[in-house]
Amino acid sequence: MSSAIASVHGRRIWDSRGRPTVEVEVTLASGAKGRGMAPAGASRGRFEAVDRRDGAAALGGFGVSDALRGIDDEIAAALIGMDALGQTQIDARLIELDGTEDKSRLGGNALVATSLAVLHAAAADRRQPLWAYVANGRTVSVPIPEIQIFGGGAHAGRRIDIQDLMVMAPSAKSFDEALEMTAEIYLAAGRIMAKRGHLAGVADEGGHWPVFESNEAALDTLVAAIEEAGFVPGEQVAISLDIAASEFGSGGRYKLGLERRELDSDAMCELMLRWCDRYPIVSMEDPLSEDDAAGWRRFTAAVGGRVQVIGDDYLVTNAARIAKAAEQRDVNAVLIKLNQAGTVTETHAALEAGKNAGFGTIVSARSGETEDTTIVHLAVGWNAGQLKVGSFSRSERMAKWNEAIRVEEALGDAAQFAGMSMLGRRR
Repeated sequence: MSSAIASVHGRRIWDSRGRPTVEVEVTLASGAKGRGMAPAGASRGRFEAVDRRDGAAALGGFGVSDALRGIDDEIAAALIGMDALGQTQIDARLIELDGTEDKSRLGGNALVATSLAVLHAAAADRRQPLWAYVANGRTVSVPIPEIQIFGGGAHAGRRIDIQDLMVMAPSAKSFDEALEMTAEIYLAAGRIMAKRGHLAGVADEGGHWPVFESNEAALDTLVAAIEEAGFVPGEQVAISLDIAASEFGSGGRYKLGLERRELDSDAMCELMLRWCDRYPIVSMEDPLSEDDAAGWRRFTAAVGGRVQVIGDDYLVTNAARIAKAAEQRDVNAVLIKLNQAGTVTETHAALEAGKNAGFGTIVSARSGETEDTTIVHLAVGWNAGQLKVGSFSRSERMAKWNEAIRVEEALGDAAQFAGMSMLGRRR
């Protein structure tokens, strides 16, 4: 069988923070090869898959020697001879082999890199681009990009409470045009911050690391950057926020470090409702902490008809949690991250659970990234409609944006740009 797995090999590579991570290379009997790389997040949901790290003094405890031994010994022995075209069976074997609910024994990093390597090898064996292989003849679309302009929270030393201040360009006619519009805004934001003396550097995901006196000042500046770039806020360009509230809130209490005040759940909801009324916000991710289900329901009920309310840490790319959230009307959109789930099959199941619930679906990178571009192909092939990668700088981010341009070009006249139609807004 030409698509049988002949070898599995793990190696240590380095992510965008200069930390070790895992790469797996799978070779099939046909000679086809595939590589998968594990990203890592800074803000993490407590229910997501857990990476296997060495934990010793070397490399700040982030070493992956134990994870690599598990790949080369246990995982390789279990997968050699299996058919790479049977992704579901491969991933089920990985889950069984690990044997823990959070994938902590072998490590979520080892499992996701292996699962992705098998997927790439299978696509190579079929001589198909990855997006076409995962689409398997189904409808595809080029996603609308969600791009960070200012970084904050865990991505920028908690200089501001909001983790990501991003833009989306629903008026763009193509992915390429959306990137051009974003480039103008990114440059304008840099000019504004430099002129004010408020530019402190570059955040983890490539956005400007700014100096602001308040969260509202950050939002005001983003609107000013959109206008300076020559666009109409709320019409041509809209704002998307990742609050990442679990990073500063728990038990229904939220400590805003920048503004030195503490809010209860109701006050936090009211604050964000005011932002939605004042600014052209179309999307808000993790507005409440992962343990504040009642707050999620209140906020979504109040604003969900006009704003995309996204569960990230709250849902952790878990199909069962997404289905439950749909029943309770906690959210109206879900973020999809491969390494939160741990395997390709579980990730796809989570995305499908979101679609079945009528949610917006956003395939996302992590703050600790590599040059890997897999998520672009999955966003296209799975017809997700939206793609969140980070900012408009740093090569691990630009590799993904550039790959989407290539895919859009390859699709030619068949390319359908998702645009605002996939934002899940129900005005």
